[in-house]
Amino acid sequence: MADALTIDVSGVPGVIGIGTDLVEVERFRLALARRPTIEERLFSDAERAYSHRYADPTKHFAARFGAKEAVMKAMGVGLWKFPMRDVEVVLLRTGQPLVQLHGKAATMAADRGVREWRLTLTHTDTMAQAIAVALG
Repeated sequence: MADALTIDVSGVPGVIGIGTDLVEVERFRLALARRPTIEERLFSDAERAYSHRYADPTKHFAARFGAKEAVMKAMGVGLWKFPMRDVEVVLLRTGQPLVQLHGKAATMAADRGVREWRLTLTHTDTMAQAIAVALG
């Protein structure tokens, strides 16, 4: 939902790519309201259950949407090269977010030599940001 940021990491050992995305929470709220099926189309059952634990789930959905786009950018692929649900944000008991890939996203990552991911999410009432690092 925001402009892409490109960072050259070709000389950094082990780093295959870095992606970031910034999502306007209110704009994402409107998207969710306009398209009632968007939650099921974009998010796993676990992501939906997690987000709906909060009084305002939109901030959490926006951060997870940003993570999905950040992962695509880190792999150097455009939007919709694989289903958004193929990228899932899961949390450790510590609260640390992790990337789990499924289906076509997992295949594309393996083809690019991605073995690990680092992910960070943050949000305010108005903005959500995700940064994903693909490691070989």
